[in-house]
Amino acid sequence: MTPAMAEGYAPFGNYQTWYGVVGNQDPPGPPGPAPLLILHGGPGGTHDYLLLLADLTKGGRPVIFYHQLGSGKSTHLPNQEPEFWAPTAFAAQLVALIDHLGIADGYHLLGQSWGGFLALEHSITQPAGLLSLVLSNTAASCCAFGQEAARLRRGLPPAVQETLTRHEVAGTSDSPEYAAACEVFYRRHLCRLRPWPPEVIRGSQLMAQDPTVHHVMNGPSEFHVIGSIRDWEAESRLHRILVSALVISGRHDEATPKLQAALVRGIGESHQVVLESSSHMSFWEERATYMNEVCRWLDAHDR
Repeated sequence: MTPAMAEGYAPFGNYQTWYGVVGNQDPPGPPGPAPLLILHGGPGGTHDYLLLLADLTKGGRPVIFYHQLGSGKSTHLPNQEPEFWAPTAFAAQLVALIDHLGIADGYHLLGQSWGGFLALEHSITQPAGLLSLVLSNTAASCCAFGQEAARLRRGLPPAVQETLTRHEVAGTSDSPEYAAACEVFYRRHLCRLRPWPPEVIRGSQLMAQDPTVHHVMNGPSEFHVIGSIRDWEAESRLHRILVSALVISGRHDEATPKLQAALVRGIGESHQVVLESSSHMSFWEERATYMNEVCRWLDAHDR
């Protein structure tokens, strides 16, 4: 069931940011629970696959979704120069949204996958109102992510590996055969549920309608990262983060436990949770456990 949501648009320069608030539409003041802002993955995704995070409104906490530039209902820029699509642009959009919503004095961030990269970029600036981080299925280095993805890829059947490599070398990653080979990886390390939830499928379909951001920043697949973020890293800057972080992921995650361990080492106050029966969509695969862990974390770190 789709949760009731109050939608709006926030200005960001000449662009528009779509957002939706579930739960208490007016973020409560102290001592009520602070709002939770959700940063979706991609790059180029939407909030659809994360809609079940509305579970976190229990106790009156507002949960805020939004679409990053080039995604969903926010401004699309299919003809923008590739140099525009950098983490700095998305970090600036996030700050503008926080200011527009009037929550700069107290909020939590939950960043999933690429959204975790963005959450790290924001928290490294030490914003005064940030109360805590939830880093979900993410990493502190895109290079390290690629290395771990390559290791997981070597565990695929040889014929699947050959198909992937052949199309990547030939530049034919838009081939249905390549997509089918990617599916083998995704069923192991992206979402292990059978069938996939409709919201997860919907999210993939929406990103495919305008893949500009994903293709420029990431590349043709989750594990063949050749775009502009391939050299991104925050590992050398994690010591600047002053708030506590919950680092949560799945045992079979493409963002492997090894990558989560680097986050825990680098952030002064952090706690790691690995969900044993899930992968990159652990909030779907082990929903109750995931929500309980995050709810406890947010309650413990409210203002």
